[in-house]
Amino acid sequence: MYGDRIAGRRRASWSAGRLVALAADVVALIIIVWIVMDLLDANRSNDVVQWFHDAATWLAGWSLDIFHLGRHWAQVVVGYGIAAVVYLVAGHALARLLHRL
Repeated sequence: MYGDRIAGRRRASWSAGRLVALAADVVALIIIVWIVMDLLDANRSNDVVQWFHDAATWLAGWSLDIFHLGRHWAQVVVGYGIAAVVYLVAGHALARLLHRL
């Protein structure tokens, strides 16, 4: 009986950890797709491109002006890249913590 509760709690924390890691991966992927689209000079009047731009800008808004670089491509890679890395590291660290519970 007691073992069943522990097993159930482990399954729940494992599932929560996987969900957190998946969310972090999706957020980072959105940002990375926007970085690639910007570097390839994607058509900004396209609805899909505009969606990725808006989503990535909202997700990375806190990191866009940390550094001011002279070249546009460097500003995009660093500004958005910092956010992608932070989301991945923080999300997977939280997922690992949830797995241990």
